[in-house]
Amino acid sequence: MNSGRLILGAIFLTLAGAAAWLLIGDGDVGERGRGPRAVSVVTTSADLRTFTDIVEALGTANARESVTLTPRVSDTVRAVHFDDGDIVKAGQVLVELEDIEEKAQLQEAEANLREAERSFRRIENLVKQGNASPAALDTERRRLDEARFRVEASAARLADQRIKAPFDGLLGLRQVSEGSLITPNTPITTIDAIDTIKLDFSVPERFIATLKPGQEVEAKVSAYPDRLFKGVVTTIDSRVDPVTRSVIVRAEIPNDDNALRPGLLMRVEVINRSWQAIGVPEESVVPTGGKTYVFVVKGDDAERREVTLGLRRPGYVEVTSGLEAGERVVTEGTMRLGRAGMKVIDMAADKAAGGAS
Repeated sequence: MNSGRLILGAIFLTLAGAAAWLLIGDGDVGERGRGPRAVSVVTTSADLRTFTDIVEALGTANARESVTLTPRVSDTVRAVHFDDGDIVKAGQVLVELEDIEEKAQLQEAEANLREAERSFRRIENLVKQGNASPAALDTERRRLDEARFRVEASAARLADQRIKAPFDGLLGLRQVSEGSLITPNTPITTIDAIDTIKLDFSVPERFIATLKPGQEVEAKVSAYPDRLFKGVVTTIDSRVDPVTRSVIVRAEIPNDDNALRPGLLMRVEVINRSWQAIGVPEESVVPTGGKTYVFVVKGDDAERREVTLGLRRPGYVEVTSGLEAGERVVTEGTMRLGRAGMKVIDMAADKAAGGAS
């Protein structure tokens, strides 16, 4: 019995000594370091960021100029000088119609004009010699004018036998073939000037006061999810739709590489204004009781501070009051700081110091 009691006493004394050693060790750590209750957190600097007031809408891309080419006359196609999707210049001949009759009419008109010019000069000389009356000269002048007008009309009819590109652009699908009979209602192809895209989109009427030509727009399309297209507002419609209570806004977007095509649905953002303000990550904001707080770290202490928030953007939020630029706020570990804050170990600062050393 006595030996058992001695063994138990020895064990008790050993455990008590170990506990005392641990307590003394912790106390030493607290004196040497940051205390036993220090919480590890990650902070970031509350820096100035650029915030923008944005109006979002959906719009449709349109070509700067767009035409469906059709002939002016009914005739047979003699030659086709383009392929699907060609890029053409203004005045380039795309289709030739049969023009034998029109060429003959023009040659006849030119021959009559030359005869009228010779007759006019002969009568003019006779009038100067006194061998013809001025009335005869007036008659010849009228005949000369009529001959000139016939030449112009014949040349115009011949020009109608050639369908030309009205402007620089991208051709669509070819709708005719050589030897086919076409009429003024027959579509030949489409041509679109897509070096600049006109983007039309609807904006609610409450934004009319903030919209003006020259504002920047940014647009995206599903075909190019990682690409941002930038342009400017050029026109705001003069009327508000009484049914939808919206106004049509037109913007122009450069399209030098022809990536955008007419008819595309585009998600557009109009940048109303930009300003500099303090921004913090969303995860640093702690909402409590209808108010918002952040934990500000100064030295080894984290204090809870009420702030007023402004505009939100993906990943961060504007702070309009309660925080100064350059102060460090807790982004990770806010749930362990309680309401009043406590001693902290800034892991971000420790990593920076370790990297510098």
